[in-house]
Amino acid sequence: MKKIVALLLLCSSFALAQEKQQAYAPDRGPNEGEGPFKRLIVRGVTVVDGSGAPAIGPMDVVIEGNRIKDIVGVGYPKLPIDPKRRPGDATKEIDGSKMYLLPGFVDMHGHAGGLQQGTTAEYVFKLWLAHGITTIREPGSGNGLAWTIHERDRSARNEIVAPRIVPYAFTGSSMWEGGEINTPEQARKFAQWVAKSGGAGIKVIGGGDIYDPDVLGALLDEAKKLKLGTTTHVAQMGVARMNIVQAARLGMQGMEHWYGLPEALFDARTVQDYPPDYNYLDESHRFGQAGRLWKQAAPPGSAKWNATMDELVKLDFNLDPTFTIYEASRDLMRAMRAEWHDRYTLPSLWKWYEPSRAAHGSYWFDWTTADEIEWKHNYRLWMTFVNEYKNRGGRVTTGSDSGYIYKLYGFDYIRELELLQEAGFHPLEVIRAATFHGAEALHKASGKRPEYGLVRAGMLADLVLVEANPLANLKVLYGTGAIRVNDDTGKVERHGGVRYVIKDGIVYDAKKLLADVERMVSAAKKN
Repeated sequence: MKKIVALLLLCSSFALAQEKQQAYAPDRGPNEGEGPFKRLIVRGVTVVDGSGAPAIGPMDVVIEGNRIKDIVGVGYPKLPIDPKRRPGDATKEIDGSKMYLLPGFVDMHGHAGGLQQGTTAEYVFKLWLAHGITTIREPGSGNGLAWTIHERDRSARNEIVAPRIVPYAFTGSSMWEGGEINTPEQARKFAQWVAKSGGAGIKVIGGGDIYDPDVLGALLDEAKKLKLGTTTHVAQMGVARMNIVQAARLGMQGMEHWYGLPEALFDARTVQDYPPDYNYLDESHRFGQAGRLWKQAAPPGSAKWNATMDELVKLDFNLDPTFTIYEASRDLMRAMRAEWHDRYTLPSLWKWYEPSRAAHGSYWFDWTTADEIEWKHNYRLWMTFVNEYKNRGGRVTTGSDSGYIYKLYGFDYIRELELLQEAGFHPLEVIRAATFHGAEALHKASGKRPEYGLVRAGMLADLVLVEANPLANLKVLYGTGAIRVNDDTGKVERHGGVRYVIKDGIVYDAKKLLADVERMVSAAKKN
């Protein structure tokens, strides 16, 4: 019975045992991506380097193999390029004179699809890359840690069309054959198993024993010794035992969503104000009451608020808010009718989104105006905390958790960027969160310097090219582009959309990747 309960408590249904293994992505075809090249030069491009520095250009960016070799200023805006400044000939050139170049994006919460949603690895990977996502953290590896590591290694060799993959393992008996993680000894064995298997980190989730201080403390201590990253989703079934500040004091490196954070801010209670009929496994209860949680915490500017934030900053704790995944809770109609669903959402995934008492994140049994209003209030307080955390020097990263709650891979990662701007981030801060800060967080446990996340000489050539200015309008990063009126023709047109994504020096046509996805969806609708 205990094992069954532990399985049900997992946020992601990917972690549940499946009847057969998810298929691997197909091998990269001969017409899928070009390169790497002996000497690729992106000519005359405007660079947003990911550090928070403003845009600069025109620049010639030289890539040799899979590394950025040089970044050379070749003139001034609105003046002809000075040919004397150009860094010589190239094996391959891209005309970047009307483009912006950014580091590849890092999705810190990217589940790789699953049988229950009918989402193939190829479908998910191409949606990610088409939106400039060149690295994902798989926070849990619900298809199995071995599966995720297998695809990580194929991606590293560029045998498949996919971002870099950083595999974490869920805590729980479903992940390994070692049994329940209910003692300090078991916790250490689990961390050792993850490291021996080739995993990069651990995602702590669930309830009961795993959040006992001695068990979690042993897990985090062993993970640190083994240079494994750690993150957590403190589910409601565990938060009465361990909130975010307590976990951070034990060595937890970061969190996803916000569970456990409002509870750390309680100053007039010790548990959430649950109604008498609340049942965690009824997701209309779970999410309906989650939208009423932040108002139960200490208010902005209070002593408790300030002390909690300052301690987390001091502990170098990473916030990965995933604002996008809960957006339907504050505006169901918007999420349901997002324009990309018709062309890019598989019928099986759409079916998964529909109200269901068994499918995770499908809690629309009787969603009310009052529920949405409470979630709007929830967002205002949540966003205030995240923005202040950034302003005080805390690291904030970007994750999407797509595949649930009407959220589509790739597209809703870009929506996460928009929501950070809504929270108060300058667009340059948004891009930094999406690039360098993500890379920094993923490299923290190893102690190594990030190899991607900035447009710098010596860094890996993971880059995004877009034919519009994302600092002026983040919507130009959507695969559907942004809408505007052409004043010369008087017609409504689309502009933007990622044009090229470069991963490991290989140039992919983002429009072609989206066309591949559209064909998959069209074929599925005919069956």
